[in-house]
Amino acid sequence: MLAYTLLILLAGGLQALAAHVKITWDIGYLNISRDGLSTWQAIGANGQLPIPPIYVTQGDILELTAINHLDKPVTLHTHGLFQRNSSYYDGAGMVTECGIPPGSQFTYIIETRNQSGTHWVHSHYGPEAIDGLRAALVIRDLDPKLLDEYDEDVLLTLEDWGQEPSNAMLERMKTTSLGRHPNYPTVLINGINANLSQPIRFLPGRRYRLRVVSMSFTYWFKVRLPGHTMQVIEADGIYSQPSAVDGLDMCPGQRYSVIITAHDSLKFNHALNVTFHSNFLARKPGLNPRYHHVPIMYNDDAPIKTYPMIEDHEVKWADEYAMEPQDKQMLLEPVDQHIVLNVKAPNRNTSISAHAYGDYAYASVPVPPLYTALTTGNMALSPSVYAPQLNAIILKHNHIVELELRNSFAPIIHTYHSHGHAFQVVETGPVNSNSSIPVKRFKGRQPMRRDTITLAAGQYVRVRIKADNPGVWYQHCHQEQHNLSGMAFTFIEAPDVMQQTLRVPQEMLEFCRILGHPTQGNSAGRFGSDMAGIDPPLAINGTANSITGT
Repeated sequence: MLAYTLLILLAGGLQALAAHVKITWDIGYLNISRDGLSTWQAIGANGQLPIPPIYVTQGDILELTAINHLDKPVTLHTHGLFQRNSSYYDGAGMVTECGIPPGSQFTYIIETRNQSGTHWVHSHYGPEAIDGLRAALVIRDLDPKLLDEYDEDVLLTLEDWGQEPSNAMLERMKTTSLGRHPNYPTVLINGINANLSQPIRFLPGRRYRLRVVSMSFTYWFKVRLPGHTMQVIEADGIYSQPSAVDGLDMCPGQRYSVIITAHDSLKFNHALNVTFHSNFLARKPGLNPRYHHVPIMYNDDAPIKTYPMIEDHEVKWADEYAMEPQDKQMLLEPVDQHIVLNVKAPNRNTSISAHAYGDYAYASVPVPPLYTALTTGNMALSPSVYAPQLNAIILKHNHIVELELRNSFAPIIHTYHSHGHAFQVVETGPVNSNSSIPVKRFKGRQPMRRDTITLAAGQYVRVRIKADNPGVWYQHCHQEQHNLSGMAFTFIEAPDVMQQTLRVPQEMLEFCRILGHPTQGNSAGRFGSDMAGIDPPLAINGTANSITGT
Protein backbone atom coordinates (compact mmCIF):
# COMPACT_ATOMS: atom_id res chain seq x y z
CA MET A 1 0.00 0.00 0.00
CA LEU A 2 1.66 3.20 -1.15
CA ALA A 3 0.46 6.74 -0.89
CA TYR A 4 2.18 10.06 -1.39
CA THR A 5 1.26 13.16 0.56
CA LEU A 6 2.92 16.38 -0.51
CA LEU A 7 3.62 18.95 2.13
CA ILE A 8 4.73 22.49 1.35
CA LEU A 9 7.30 23.53 3.92
CA LEU A 10 8.04 27.21 4.36
CA ALA A 11 11.37 28.28 5.80
CA GLY A 12 12.85 31.75 5.66
CA GLY A 13 10.35 32.76 3.00
CA LEU A 14 11.56 29.93 0.69
CA GLN A 15 9.43 27.02 -0.38
CA ALA A 16 10.71 23.46 -0.17
CA LEU A 17 8.84 20.44 -1.42
CA ALA A 18 9.06 17.20 0.55
CA ALA A 19 7.02 14.03 0.18
CA HIS A 20 5.75 11.84 2.98
CA VAL A 21 5.95 8.36 1.48
CA LYS A 22 3.59 6.10 3.41
CA ILE A 23 4.08 2.36 3.13
CA THR A 24 2.35 -0.34 5.15
CA TRP A 25 3.67 -3.84 5.67
CA ASP A 26 1.00 -6.20 7.00
CA ILE A 27 3.42 -8.82 8.29
CA GLY A 28 2.31 -12.43 8.52
CA TYR A 29 3.14 -16.06 7.82
CA LEU A 30 2.95 -17.53 4.32
CA ASN A 31 3.21 -21.17 3.26
CA ILE A 32 5.15 -20.61 0.08
CA SER A 33 7.74 -22.08 -2.26
CA ARG A 34 9.97 -19.21 -3.35
CA ASP A 35 12.42 -21.42 -5.20
CA GLY A 36 10.07 -24.04 -6.64
CA LEU A 37 11.85 -26.73 -4.63
CA SER A 38 10.57 -26.62 -1.05
CA THR A 39 7.47 -25.23 0.64
CA TRP A 40 7.58 -23.99 4.20
CA GLN A 41 6.21 -21.29 6.49
CA ALA A 42 7.92 -18.04 5.55
CA ILE A 43 7.28 -14.44 6.61
CA GLY A 44 6.01 -11.90 4.11
CA ALA A 45 4.17 -8.58 3.92
CA ASN A 46 0.74 -7.87 2.49
CA GLY A 47 0.37 -11.55 1.63
CA GLN A 48 3.35 -11.67 -0.72
CA LEU A 49 6.97 -12.65 -1.15
CA PRO A 50 9.18 -11.19 -2.36
CA ILE A 51 8.27 -7.92 -0.73
CA PRO A 52 8.39 -5.16 -3.39
CA PRO A 53 11.31 -2.71 -3.23
CA ILE A 54 10.73 0.67 -1.61
CA TYR A 55 11.57 3.76 -3.69
CA VAL A 56 11.81 7.26 -2.25
CA THR A 57 13.57 10.46 -3.30
CA GLN A 58 16.24 12.13 -1.20
CA GLY A 59 14.57 14.52 1.22
CA ASP A 60 11.40 12.45 1.50
CA ILE A 61 10.14 11.24 4.85
CA LEU A 62 9.43 7.52 4.72
CA GLU A 63 6.62 6.44 7.05
CA LEU A 64 6.95 2.66 7.20
CA THR A 65 4.14 1.05 9.17
CA ALA A 66 4.53 -2.52 10.41
CA ILE A 67 1.36 -4.41 11.37
CA ASN A 68 2.39 -7.50 13.31
CA HIS A 69 0.32 -10.61 12.61
CA LEU A 70 3.06 -12.95 13.81
CA ASP A 71 2.99 -14.78 17.14
CA LYS A 72 6.15 -12.98 18.30
CA PRO A 73 7.50 -9.42 18.28
CA VAL A 74 8.84 -7.86 15.11
CA THR A 75 11.11 -4.92 14.27
CA LEU A 76 12.24 -3.25 11.03
CA HIS A 77 15.81 -2.06 10.50
CA THR A 78 16.66 0.27 7.60
CA HIS A 79 20.08 -1.17 6.80
CA GLY A 80 22.48 1.64 5.90
CA LEU A 81 20.53 4.60 7.29
CA PHE A 82 22.17 6.46 10.16
CA GLN A 83 19.00 7.48 12.06
CA ARG A 84 20.55 10.71 13.28
CA ASN A 85 18.69 12.03 16.33
CA SER A 86 16.41 8.98 16.15
CA SER A 87 18.38 5.96 17.36
CA TYR A 88 15.07 4.54 18.65
CA TYR A 89 13.95 4.01 15.01
CA ASP A 90 16.99 1.86 14.18
CA GLY A 91 14.95 -1.33 14.59
CA ALA A 92 17.54 -3.43 16.41
CA GLY A 93 15.45 -5.73 18.60
CA MET A 94 16.17 -5.45 22.35
CA VAL A 95 18.89 -2.89 21.59
CA THR A 96 16.95 0.22 20.61
CA GLU A 97 13.43 -1.11 21.18
CA CYS A 98 11.56 -4.07 22.66
CA GLY A 99 9.76 -4.84 19.41
CA ILE A 100 6.21 -4.52 18.14
CA PRO A 101 4.02 -7.02 20.04
CA PRO A 102 1.78 -9.48 18.20
CA GLY A 103 -1.45 -7.78 17.18
CA SER A 104 0.07 -4.28 17.33
CA GLN A 105 1.34 -1.87 14.73
CA PHE A 106 3.94 0.88 14.65
CA THR A 107 5.17 3.49 12.17
CA TYR A 108 8.89 4.10 11.75
CA ILE A 109 9.66 7.67 10.63
CA ILE A 110 12.71 7.58 8.36
CA GLU A 111 14.35 10.88 7.35
CA THR A 112 16.29 10.83 4.06
CA ARG A 113 17.37 14.46 3.99
CA ASN A 114 21.08 13.69 4.32
CA GLN A 115 21.32 10.26 2.67
CA SER A 116 20.67 8.68 -0.68
CA GLY A 117 21.80 5.57 -2.51
CA THR A 118 21.10 1.86 -2.24
CA HIS A 119 19.96 0.26 1.01
CA TRP A 120 17.50 -2.34 2.29
CA VAL A 121 14.99 -3.04 5.05
CA HIS A 122 14.83 -6.20 7.14
CA SER A 123 13.59 -7.48 10.44
CA HIS A 124 16.14 -7.33 13.25
CA TYR A 125 14.30 -9.51 15.75
CA GLY A 126 15.61 -13.07 15.88
CA PRO A 127 15.87 -14.83 12.50
CA GLU A 128 12.71 -13.32 10.94
CA ALA A 129 14.68 -11.78 8.08
CA ILE A 130 16.07 -15.17 7.07
CA ASP A 131 12.46 -16.29 6.65
CA GLY A 132 11.69 -13.55 4.13
CA LEU A 133 11.08 -10.26 5.93
CA ARG A 134 13.41 -8.14 3.79
CA ALA A 135 13.23 -5.77 0.82
CA ALA A 136 15.44 -3.33 -1.08
CA LEU A 137 15.27 0.41 -0.31
CA VAL A 138 16.37 2.87 -2.98
CA ILE A 139 16.75 6.57 -2.16
CA ARG A 140 16.85 8.38 -5.49
CA ASP A 141 19.31 11.22 -5.83
CA LEU A 142 18.63 14.88 -6.51
CA ASP A 143 22.13 15.79 -7.69
CA PRO A 144 21.74 16.67 -11.40
CA LYS A 145 25.43 15.98 -12.05
CA LEU A 146 25.03 12.40 -10.84
CA LEU A 147 21.75 11.89 -12.68
CA ASP A 148 23.45 12.99 -15.88
CA GLU A 149 25.89 10.06 -15.62
CA TYR A 150 23.33 7.39 -16.52
CA ASP A 151 20.13 6.93 -18.51
CA GLU A 152 18.34 4.12 -16.69
CA ASP A 153 18.24 2.65 -13.18
CA VAL A 154 18.21 -1.16 -12.74
CA LEU A 155 17.89 -3.00 -9.41
CA LEU A 156 19.40 -6.44 -8.83
CA THR A 157 18.72 -8.15 -5.48
CA LEU A 158 20.60 -11.29 -4.44
CA GLU A 159 19.35 -13.61 -1.70
CA ASP A 160 20.15 -16.99 -0.19
CA TRP A 161 17.04 -19.06 0.52
CA GLY A 162 17.08 -22.15 2.74
CA GLN A 163 15.30 -25.44 2.29
CA GLU A 164 13.61 -25.15 5.69
CA PRO A 165 12.51 -22.46 8.16
CA SER A 166 15.24 -20.65 10.05
CA ASN A 167 14.47 -22.24 13.40
CA ALA A 168 15.00 -25.73 11.96
CA MET A 169 18.13 -24.63 10.11
CA LEU A 170 19.67 -23.01 13.19
CA GLU A 171 18.88 -26.05 15.32
CA ARG A 172 20.69 -28.28 12.84
CA MET A 173 23.70 -25.96 12.87
CA LYS A 174 24.23 -26.57 16.60
CA THR A 175 25.42 -30.06 15.81
CA THR A 176 27.15 -29.34 12.50
CA SER A 177 30.93 -28.96 12.39
CA LEU A 178 32.01 -25.32 12.89
CA GLY A 179 28.40 -24.23 12.67
CA ARG A 180 28.30 -24.81 8.93
CA HIS A 181 25.00 -24.77 7.14
CA PRO A 182 23.81 -28.39 6.76
CA ASN A 183 22.02 -27.81 3.45
CA TYR A 184 22.85 -25.98 0.25
CA PRO A 185 20.47 -23.03 -0.13
CA THR A 186 18.89 -21.76 -3.32
CA VAL A 187 19.95 -18.49 -4.92
CA LEU A 188 17.20 -15.93 -5.56
CA ILE A 189 17.74 -13.11 -8.05
CA ASN A 190 15.17 -10.33 -7.88
CA GLY A 191 13.09 -12.58 -5.66
CA ILE A 192 12.86 -15.72 -7.80
CA ASN A 193 14.92 -18.86 -8.35
CA ALA A 194 18.11 -17.76 -10.09
CA ASN A 195 17.65 -20.51 -12.70
CA LEU A 196 14.54 -18.61 -13.86
CA SER A 197 16.13 -15.15 -13.87
CA GLN A 198 14.25 -12.61 -15.95
CA PRO A 199 16.27 -10.80 -18.64
CA ILE A 200 17.49 -7.23 -18.34
CA ARG A 201 16.96 -5.18 -21.50
CA PHE A 202 19.81 -3.05 -22.85
CA LEU A 203 19.54 -0.51 -25.66
CA PRO A 204 22.69 0.27 -27.66
CA GLY A 205 24.79 3.10 -26.26
CA ARG A 206 22.66 3.71 -23.19
CA ARG A 207 24.19 3.96 -19.72
CA TYR A 208 22.70 1.80 -16.99
CA ARG A 209 23.08 2.25 -13.27
CA LEU A 210 22.98 -1.27 -11.89
CA ARG A 211 22.22 -1.27 -8.16
CA VAL A 212 23.28 -4.61 -6.65
CA VAL A 213 22.01 -5.47 -3.17
CA SER A 214 23.23 -8.53 -1.29
CA MET A 215 20.23 -9.34 0.88
CA SER A 216 22.04 -12.48 1.95
CA PHE A 217 22.48 -13.62 5.53
CA THR A 218 25.23 -16.18 5.10
CA TYR A 219 26.71 -16.41 1.63
CA TRP A 220 28.84 -14.33 -0.74
CA PHE A 221 28.03 -13.35 -4.32
CA LYS A 222 30.30 -12.45 -7.22
CA VAL A 223 28.82 -10.41 -10.06
CA ARG A 224 30.41 -9.90 -13.50
CA LEU A 225 29.28 -8.87 -16.98
CA PRO A 226 31.98 -10.16 -19.36
CA GLY A 227 32.64 -7.90 -22.30
CA HIS A 228 31.54 -4.81 -20.38
CA THR A 229 33.30 -2.51 -17.93
CA MET A 230 31.69 -1.61 -14.63
CA GLN A 231 32.26 1.88 -13.25
CA VAL A 232 31.75 1.71 -9.49
CA ILE A 233 30.11 4.89 -8.20
CA GLU A 234 28.63 3.80 -4.84
CA ALA A 235 29.36 1.39 -2.00
CA ASP A 236 26.80 1.03 0.80
CA GLY A 237 25.16 4.38 0.11
CA ILE A 238 28.46 6.29 -0.03
CA TYR A 239 29.33 7.77 -3.41
CA SER A 240 32.82 7.15 -4.73
CA GLN A 241 35.04 8.56 -7.41
CA PRO A 242 34.27 6.42 -10.50
CA SER A 243 36.60 3.43 -10.80
CA ALA A 244 36.63 0.78 -13.52
CA VAL A 245 36.37 -2.85 -12.39
CA ASP A 246 35.55 -6.23 -13.89
CA GLY A 247 33.30 -7.43 -11.10
CA LEU A 248 31.93 -7.27 -7.55
CA ASP A 249 32.64 -9.73 -4.71
CA MET A 250 29.95 -9.02 -2.12
CA CYS A 251 29.55 -10.21 1.43
CA PRO A 252 26.15 -10.36 3.16
CA GLY A 253 24.64 -6.89 3.54
CA GLN A 254 26.81 -5.03 1.03
CA ARG A 255 25.54 -2.87 -1.82
CA TYR A 256 27.15 -1.41 -4.91
CA SER A 257 26.09 0.83 -7.78
CA VAL A 258 27.95 0.48 -11.07
CA ILE A 259 27.44 2.23 -14.39
CA ILE A 260 27.58 0.00 -17.45
CA THR A 261 27.57 1.44 -20.95
CA ALA A 262 25.76 -0.80 -23.43
CA HIS A 263 27.48 -1.85 -26.63
CA ASP A 264 26.53 -0.12 -29.87
CA SER A 265 25.96 -3.42 -31.64
CA LEU A 266 22.84 -5.61 -31.65
CA LYS A 267 24.80 -8.62 -32.90
CA PHE A 268 25.00 -10.41 -29.55
CA ASN A 269 23.21 -10.70 -26.25
CA HIS A 270 25.27 -11.18 -23.11
CA ALA A 271 25.06 -12.86 -19.71
CA LEU A 272 25.48 -11.27 -16.30
CA ASN A 273 27.31 -13.89 -14.26
CA VAL A 274 26.29 -14.35 -10.62
CA THR A 275 28.41 -16.77 -8.60
CA PHE A 276 27.31 -18.06 -5.22
CA HIS A 277 30.21 -19.10 -2.98
CA SER A 278 30.86 -19.87 0.65
CA ASN A 279 33.59 -21.30 2.83
CA PHE A 280 30.88 -22.56 5.19
CA LEU A 281 30.03 -25.32 2.77
CA ALA A 282 32.20 -28.04 1.32
CA ARG A 283 33.13 -27.37 -2.30
CA LYS A 284 30.88 -29.48 -4.48
CA PRO A 285 30.43 -29.18 -8.25
CA GLY A 286 27.16 -27.50 -9.11
CA LEU A 287 26.47 -26.46 -5.52
CA ASN A 288 29.48 -24.54 -4.16
CA PRO A 289 30.45 -22.56 -6.08
CA ARG A 290 27.24 -22.27 -8.07
CA TYR A 291 26.98 -20.32 -11.30
CA HIS A 292 23.91 -18.44 -12.49
CA HIS A 293 23.30 -16.15 -15.44
CA VAL A 294 20.96 -13.21 -15.97
CA PRO A 295 20.36 -12.63 -19.71
CA ILE A 296 21.30 -9.14 -20.90
CA MET A 297 19.12 -8.79 -23.97
CA TYR A 298 20.02 -6.46 -26.84
CA ASN A 299 18.17 -8.38 -29.55
CA ASP A 300 15.64 -11.21 -29.14
CA ASP A 301 16.95 -12.92 -32.27
CA ALA A 302 20.64 -12.76 -31.37
CA PRO A 303 22.70 -15.46 -29.62
CA ILE A 304 24.35 -14.98 -26.23
CA LYS A 305 28.02 -14.30 -26.68
CA THR A 306 30.36 -16.63 -24.81
CA TYR A 307 33.66 -15.60 -23.26
CA PRO A 308 36.55 -17.76 -22.08
CA MET A 309 36.58 -18.60 -18.38
CA ILE A 310 39.15 -16.70 -16.34
CA GLU A 311 40.48 -17.32 -12.86
CA ASP A 312 39.41 -15.11 -9.97
CA HIS A 313 42.92 -13.74 -9.52
CA GLU A 314 42.77 -12.39 -13.09
CA VAL A 315 39.63 -10.38 -12.34
CA LYS A 316 39.86 -6.79 -11.16
CA TRP A 317 37.33 -6.85 -8.34
CA ALA A 318 35.91 -3.74 -6.69
CA ASP A 319 38.17 -2.95 -3.74
CA GLU A 320 37.19 -0.50 -1.01
CA TYR A 321 40.87 0.04 -0.18
CA ALA A 322 41.46 1.35 -3.71
CA MET A 323 38.34 3.53 -3.81
CA GLU A 324 37.98 7.17 -2.79
CA PRO A 325 34.83 8.92 -1.58
CA GLN A 326 33.24 11.49 -3.83
CA ASP A 327 33.00 13.99 -0.97
CA LYS A 328 36.79 13.75 -0.37
CA GLN A 329 36.48 13.33 3.40
CA MET A 330 40.03 13.18 4.78
CA LEU A 331 41.32 10.48 7.11
CA LEU A 332 39.87 11.07 10.56
CA GLU A 333 42.66 11.97 12.98
CA PRO A 334 44.08 12.11 15.54
CA VAL A 335 42.66 8.96 17.10
CA ASP A 336 41.21 9.48 20.59
CA GLN A 337 40.20 5.88 21.28
CA HIS A 338 41.71 2.68 19.89
CA ILE A 339 39.69 -0.54 20.22
CA VAL A 340 41.01 -4.02 19.41
CA LEU A 341 38.49 -6.87 19.30
CA ASN A 342 39.45 -10.45 18.55
CA VAL A 343 37.05 -12.91 16.95
CA LYS A 344 36.54 -15.66 19.49
CA ALA A 345 36.32 -19.33 18.51
CA PRO A 346 33.26 -21.51 19.16
CA ASN A 347 33.00 -22.64 22.76
CA ARG A 348 33.23 -26.42 22.62
CA ASN A 349 31.80 -26.79 26.15
CA THR A 350 28.32 -25.58 25.19
CA SER A 351 25.54 -26.87 22.97
CA ILE A 352 25.85 -23.90 20.62
CA SER A 353 28.51 -22.82 18.16
CA ALA A 354 28.97 -19.43 19.79
CA HIS A 355 31.17 -16.79 18.21
CA ALA A 356 31.96 -13.40 19.70
CA TYR A 357 33.57 -10.07 18.95
CA GLY A 358 33.66 -9.27 22.66
CA ASP A 359 34.69 -11.25 25.71
CA TYR A 360 31.20 -12.73 25.93
CA ALA A 361 28.63 -14.07 23.52
CA TYR A 362 26.23 -11.20 22.98
CA ALA A 363 22.80 -11.77 24.52
CA SER A 364 19.73 -9.63 25.05
CA VAL A 365 18.89 -8.34 28.53
CA PRO A 366 15.59 -7.15 30.07
CA VAL A 367 16.20 -3.43 29.39
CA PRO A 368 17.33 -2.38 25.89
CA PRO A 369 20.69 -0.60 26.31
CA LEU A 370 19.30 2.55 24.65
CA TYR A 371 16.83 2.90 27.52
CA THR A 372 19.57 2.27 30.08
CA ALA A 373 21.69 4.99 28.49
CA LEU A 374 18.75 7.42 28.58
CA THR A 375 17.59 6.79 32.16
CA THR A 376 20.69 6.31 34.34
CA GLY A 377 22.01 9.87 34.40
CA ASN A 378 25.76 10.20 34.85
CA MET A 379 26.00 6.44 35.46
CA ALA A 380 25.28 5.95 31.74
CA LEU A 381 28.94 6.85 31.15
CA SER A 382 30.02 3.84 33.23
CA PRO A 383 30.19 0.29 31.82
CA SER A 384 28.85 -0.99 35.16
CA VAL A 385 25.20 -0.27 34.25
CA TYR A 386 25.39 -2.42 31.09
CA ALA A 387 25.37 -6.20 31.50
CA PRO A 388 28.63 -7.88 30.39
CA GLN A 389 26.86 -9.79 27.59
CA LEU A 390 26.11 -6.49 25.82
CA ASN A 391 29.85 -6.05 25.18
CA ALA A 392 29.15 -2.33 25.60
CA ILE A 393 31.82 0.17 24.54
CA ILE A 394 31.24 3.78 25.57
CA LEU A 395 32.26 6.46 23.08
CA LYS A 396 32.65 10.13 23.94
CA HIS A 397 30.96 12.71 21.76
CA ASN A 398 32.93 13.70 18.64
CA HIS A 399 35.89 11.50 19.53
CA ILE A 400 37.77 9.82 16.69
CA VAL A 401 37.59 6.07 17.20
CA GLU A 402 39.75 3.45 15.48
CA LEU A 403 38.39 -0.07 15.63
CA GLU A 404 40.60 -3.05 14.81
CA LEU A 405 38.87 -6.40 14.32
CA ARG A 406 41.15 -9.45 14.28
CA ASN A 407 40.10 -12.82 12.88
CA SER A 408 42.75 -15.39 13.75
CA PHE A 409 40.18 -18.20 13.76
CA ALA A 410 40.78 -20.10 10.49
CA PRO A 411 39.17 -21.04 8.21
CA ILE A 412 35.99 -19.06 8.97
CA ILE A 413 35.44 -15.76 7.18
CA HIS A 414 33.27 -13.15 8.90
CA THR A 415 31.65 -9.81 8.20
CA TYR A 416 31.26 -6.61 10.16
CA HIS A 417 28.21 -4.35 9.86
CA SER A 418 27.90 -1.07 11.72
CA HIS A 419 24.58 0.52 12.66
CA GLY A 420 24.59 4.31 12.90
CA HIS A 421 27.77 4.91 10.90
CA ALA A 422 29.63 4.41 7.66
CA PHE A 423 33.22 3.79 8.73
CA GLN A 424 36.40 4.79 6.96
CA VAL A 425 38.15 1.68 5.57
CA VAL A 426 41.76 2.19 6.64
CA GLU A 427 43.76 -1.04 6.53
CA THR A 428 43.74 -4.82 6.35
CA GLY A 429 46.52 -7.34 6.76
CA PRO A 430 47.62 -10.60 8.41
CA VAL A 431 47.04 -11.26 12.10
CA ASN A 432 50.37 -13.12 12.26
CA SER A 433 53.45 -11.13 11.29
CA ASN A 434 55.08 -14.12 9.57
CA SER A 435 52.16 -14.54 7.17
CA SER A 436 52.55 -14.01 3.42
CA ILE A 437 49.23 -12.11 3.30
CA PRO A 438 49.99 -8.56 2.12
CA VAL A 439 49.01 -5.44 4.05
CA LYS A 440 46.56 -3.22 2.16
CA ARG A 441 46.02 0.38 3.19
CA PHE A 442 43.74 2.96 1.66
CA LYS A 443 45.27 4.86 -1.22
CA GLY A 444 45.76 8.61 -1.24
CA ARG A 445 44.51 10.72 1.67
CA GLN A 446 40.79 9.97 1.58
CA PRO A 447 39.71 6.48 2.67
CA MET A 448 36.47 5.07 1.30
CA ARG A 449 33.57 4.67 3.69
CA ARG A 450 30.97 1.92 3.91
CA ASP A 451 28.91 0.15 6.59
CA THR A 452 29.61 -3.55 5.87
CA ILE A 453 32.94 -5.25 5.21
CA THR A 454 34.50 -8.71 4.96
CA LEU A 455 36.82 -9.87 7.74
CA ALA A 456 38.86 -12.61 6.08
CA ALA A 457 40.29 -15.59 7.94
CA GLY A 458 43.72 -14.87 9.41
CA GLN A 459 43.39 -11.12 8.84
CA TYR A 460 42.53 -7.89 10.62
CA VAL A 461 40.69 -4.80 9.44
CA ARG A 462 41.04 -1.27 10.79
CA VAL A 463 38.25 1.25 10.41
CA ARG A 464 37.57 4.72 11.84
CA ILE A 465 34.50 6.70 12.78
CA LYS A 466 33.76 10.02 14.39
CA ALA A 467 31.40 9.59 17.32
CA ASP A 468 29.05 12.34 16.17
CA ASN A 469 25.77 10.37 16.18
CA PRO A 470 24.59 10.05 19.80
CA GLY A 471 22.68 6.82 20.32
CA VAL A 472 23.12 3.13 20.97
CA TRP A 473 24.35 1.30 17.88
CA TYR A 474 24.44 -2.44 17.34
CA GLN A 475 27.66 -3.76 15.73
CA HIS A 476 27.65 -7.32 14.47
CA CYS A 477 28.59 -10.02 12.03
CA HIS A 478 26.01 -10.06 9.22
CA GLN A 479 26.17 -13.81 8.84
CA GLU A 480 22.98 -14.30 10.76
CA GLN A 481 23.87 -17.58 12.43
CA HIS A 482 26.93 -15.87 13.93
CA ASN A 483 24.96 -12.78 14.93
CA LEU A 484 22.32 -14.91 16.64
CA SER A 485 24.96 -16.96 18.45
CA GLY A 486 26.53 -13.85 19.97
CA MET A 487 28.95 -12.22 17.52
CA ALA A 488 28.04 -8.63 18.34
CA PHE A 489 28.81 -5.66 20.55
CA THR A 490 27.27 -2.24 21.17
CA PHE A 491 28.53 1.30 20.90
CA ILE A 492 27.04 3.48 23.64
CA GLU A 493 27.71 6.74 21.86
CA ALA A 494 27.69 9.99 23.83
CA PRO A 495 25.08 8.96 26.42
CA ASP A 496 25.29 12.36 28.11
CA VAL A 497 24.36 14.04 24.81
CA MET A 498 21.63 11.58 23.87
CA GLN A 499 19.93 12.23 27.23
CA GLN A 500 19.48 15.81 26.08
CA THR A 501 18.50 15.13 22.48
CA LEU A 502 16.59 11.81 22.18
CA ARG A 503 12.96 11.34 23.17
CA VAL A 504 11.67 7.80 22.71
CA PRO A 505 8.08 7.70 21.40
CA GLN A 506 5.69 6.78 24.22
CA GLU A 507 4.21 4.03 22.08
CA MET A 508 7.55 2.19 22.06
CA LEU A 509 7.75 2.32 25.84
CA GLU A 510 4.22 0.94 26.06
CA PHE A 511 5.23 -1.97 23.82
CA CYS A 512 7.95 -2.84 26.34
CA ARG A 513 5.38 -2.88 29.12
CA ILE A 514 3.14 -5.21 27.09
CA LEU A 515 6.09 -7.54 26.48
CA GLY A 516 7.14 -7.48 30.13
CA HIS A 517 10.34 -5.43 29.84
CA PRO A 518 11.35 -2.52 32.10
CA THR A 519 12.30 0.73 30.38
CA GLN A 520 14.44 2.33 33.08
CA GLY A 521 17.56 1.54 35.05
CA ASN A 522 20.50 -0.71 34.34
CA SER A 523 20.28 -3.81 32.14
CA ALA A 524 18.32 -5.62 34.86
CA GLY A 525 15.98 -2.68 35.49
CA ARG A 526 17.75 -2.01 38.79
CA PHE A 527 20.04 0.69 40.17
CA GLY A 528 23.81 0.92 39.85
CA SER A 529 25.64 -2.30 39.03
CA ASP A 530 23.09 -4.66 40.59
CA MET A 531 22.40 -7.21 37.81
CA ALA A 532 20.34 -9.60 39.91
CA GLY A 533 17.91 -11.61 37.81
CA ILE A 534 19.98 -11.67 34.62
CA ASP A 535 21.48 -14.93 33.38
CA PRO A 536 25.26 -14.98 33.69
CA PRO A 537 27.13 -14.15 30.47
CA LEU A 538 28.64 -16.90 28.33
CA ALA A 539 32.39 -16.29 28.28
CA ILE A 540 34.11 -17.17 25.02
CA ASN A 541 37.73 -18.31 25.01
CA GLY A 542 40.22 -16.36 22.96
CA THR A 543 42.75 -13.56 22.83
CA ALA A 544 42.06 -10.66 25.17
CA ASN A 545 40.59 -7.46 23.74
CA SER A 546 41.86 -3.97 24.46
CA ILE A 547 40.49 -0.43 24.59
CA THR A 548 42.89 2.50 24.98
CA GLY A 549 42.14 6.19 25.18
CA THR A 550 39.09 7.88 26.63
